[in-house]
Parts: sequence; structure tokens; C-alpha cells
Amino acid sequence: MQIFLIIAVIVALDQATKFFAKIHLGEGVQQITLISDWLKFTYTENSGIAFGIDLGGRAVVTTLSILATIGICYYLYRTQRDNGYYRAAFGCIIGGAFGNLIDRIVHGQVIDFIHFDLYNGYVWGKYVSVFPIFNVADTAITVGVLIMFVFYKHIFEEPVAETLAAESAPAAEPPAEPSSDAPSEPAKQPN
Repeated sequence: MQIFLIIAVIVALDQATKFFAKIHLGEGVQQITLISDWLKFTYTENSGIAFGIDLGGRAVVTTLSILATIGICYYLYRTQRDNGYYRAAFGCIIGGAFGNLIDRIVHGQVIDFIHFDLYNGYVWGKYVSVFPIFNVADTAITVGVLIMFVFYKHIFEEPVAETLAAESAPAAEPPAEPSSDAPSEPAKQPN
């Protein structure tokens, strides 16, 4: 049940911040500087997948997003672990996936606005902006994946109760067969 709360909070926060960005940045303003040139709110709409990569248009990207989200939900349904790291990681990933999926279905593209501009300049004669513009849903997905990598053993290990039960259960021994060295009793004849 906690995983649904995590998902709901992420989707609500993501959609609220995107609404704010669309209202306050989308019509003419486009950018608000927060910390020098390092952190800005820059409004953009991304019709592709991660980092603006386009895989064949809106219908293809939306379909792939829906299939990926269904696949993750099915995996969660099949594995169901009672583990805080598991709930946090998959709650963040699914919450972020739903947040961006809502944008794709409603707007046809994902609204991005958080812009960490770590480096703007030329590298080997090509202009480079080191970090892309992203949103709360992207952040949640990234945090979920990081939790998964850092706490991998805690997330995917077998539950302790099942492991202890398997270790403490006595091994089944086959029935003992009579030894061929022991003298056999003569068979009794009926009277």
C-alpha cells in the first residue's frame, strides 16, 4: 500500500510543477534564472524519449511508454516484496513513468523545466550543454534507479523468513536399505 502512496505523491508533485511551469514559463517568459547561470527554470516540451531522442513520432513513443509502464507494473505484481528499498525504488520509477505518460497522453509531449546548466561552451569545436532540461518525473525515475543500484542486494534478496525456513528445515533422508554384510534371517515357513 505504501508504494501507491509514493506513486501518488510523485505524480501529484510532477503534475503540479508542470502546470506551474506551463502557466508561468510557457507563454513568452521561457526562462527564470534562480542561481546565476547554473540553475534555471527553462520551459521546453520534449516530444521524444530521454534526452529528446525521437523514435518515430508521438504514437510510437507513447505506445512504448505505455508498454514499459505496464511491464514494470506486471513485474511488481509478480514479485511483491515487503521491503522498504523495493517500495521506494519502484514507487519512484512508476510514479515518474506515470507522470511523463500523463503528459504524453494529454499534451502529446513531456513538459520539462528544471535546467542545471553545468557547462555551456565548446568542446573540440562543438557547442555542448552538459545537462539536459528535465522535470520531477525524470528526477523520480533517476532516484528510483539509483536506489536500485545502491541497495540491489536488499531489494532483490530473498526475504529473511523464507531463507531461514529453508536453512532450518531438515534435509529429507532416503529410507535406509539393509546392508548386504548383515546376516539375513531365514524366511519362516508357514505350518
